[in-house]
Amino acid sequence: MRPAKTCNNLAMAVTLSSSIISPKVSINVSINPSVSRRYCVSTRSLILLNRSPARSLQPKLISCIFSKLEHSTGCSDHQKTVTKLHVPVLERGIMRLGATISVILVIIQLTSPVPLLGWEPSFLPPAEAVLYSPDTKVPRTGELALRKAIPANTNMKSIQNSLEELSYLLRIPQRKPYGTMEGNVKKALKIAVDEKESILASIPVDQREKGQTIYASLIDGKGGLQNLLEYIKDKDPDRVSIALASSLDSIAQLELLQAPGLSFLLPAQYSNYPRLTGRAVVEFVIEKGDGSMFTPQSGGVPIKAAKIQVVLDGYSAPLTTGNFAKLVIDGAYDGMKLKCTDQAILSDNGIDKSIGYSVPLEIMPSGQFEPLYKTTLSIQDGELPVLPLSVYGAVAMAHDDVSEEYSSPNQFFFYLYDKSYSGLGGLSFDEGQFSVFGYTTIGRDILPQIKTGDVVRSAKLLEGQDNLVLPAEKL
Repeated sequence: MRPAKTCNNLAMAVTLSSSIISPKVSINVSINPSVSRRYCVSTRSLILLNRSPARSLQPKLISCIFSKLEHSTGCSDHQKTVTKLHVPVLERGIMRLGATISVILVIIQLTSPVPLLGWEPSFLPPAEAVLYSPDTKVPRTGELALRKAIPANTNMKSIQNSLEELSYLLRIPQRKPYGTMEGNVKKALKIAVDEKESILASIPVDQREKGQTIYASLIDGKGGLQNLLEYIKDKDPDRVSIALASSLDSIAQLELLQAPGLSFLLPAQYSNYPRLTGRAVVEFVIEKGDGSMFTPQSGGVPIKAAKIQVVLDGYSAPLTTGNFAKLVIDGAYDGMKLKCTDQAILSDNGIDKSIGYSVPLEIMPSGQFEPLYKTTLSIQDGELPVLPLSVYGAVAMAHDDVSEEYSSPNQFFFYLYDKSYSGLGGLSFDEGQFSVFGYTTIGRDILPQIKTGDVVRSAKLLEGQDNLVLPAEKL
């Protein structure tokens, strides 16, 4: 694969496509050169404004400003007397206030880590408005992104959206808006009760009994909506958080029952590709290449082999996950070495390129019903993916070394999302450029401990093999 375009090491915008390519490690992830250049220019301009030489001049500039101010306001006793006679007291006060404000503004401009002007979203170009706006909302965990990606009954989505908002409200450090929370839960509960028949009718007949059990638990079970409402009235944030997680888990289970397959038809030209028509779980067993041990984040005994589980989302990326699941079943990743940079853990690119399918770049835009193929998303126009890259532990395919319209047949990476390498809105500068197809749900604490040279001893498909459809000639 051809190396990616890189920017100056100071440029924080160089995420996966270029920061991944560190001076110490050579990797094989590429990105659209024009995109790289655009991000590099905007980022370098920020860095130049904050370089240390400029900061070293600040004391001199500030002292100069004050000396000029004193010089301009200094005058003889006779002049002072004339001034007192001809300039009203209020006018002199206004003049002094204006001078003081001017000095303060200059000092703030010099000491501020970012320019004061031109940073409001309304004055930014569309791309920067999305990347830098603090109001940009994307899922911050793999679990939330996976939950939002399930194509389920509209009533269930309405219930889910009402409850997901509670997650944001619980993060408010000041006084919690319990009134708003109560309103959201009551709305969700009303929909669940009024639309019970529609919700259960969306579940296949052979799964309906299981669905009824989960539905009952959602309404009246421990950690269900009724209990959640009580905890909100008691203003107990800890119990609210636990009950909310339980309710959202029940909702996800119901939605998965409502979505037994793909909700769209794949393009005819891809009919001979492997595809995953739902969810699957892959477990990686990782060992240190130097014989050292992994240390569980929660404490405990160091372990020689660490387990990482990844949930594959075939609803949003059926071709990418289908190819990946088949590679896992075929043992393509067993014994494979890993490469690491500050922002990603990549699989070895030395695997035979004939192993795996050359799958087109596959990205599902938020609000759409089917993925786009061979097309990146236009973040500057507000397009966001259903499966965002801007989540720690996101799993995606590297670009093909021939064309960026295709993913690599077999090279993938774990994305180590770091907000310091992103815009103020928390979006990676490479968002919408790669085929994200799943998230690390178990073992996220192991990811930062993985180093170059560590080995994947085994990769197994634990769940979802019944969702994997293989073309006849490849069986």
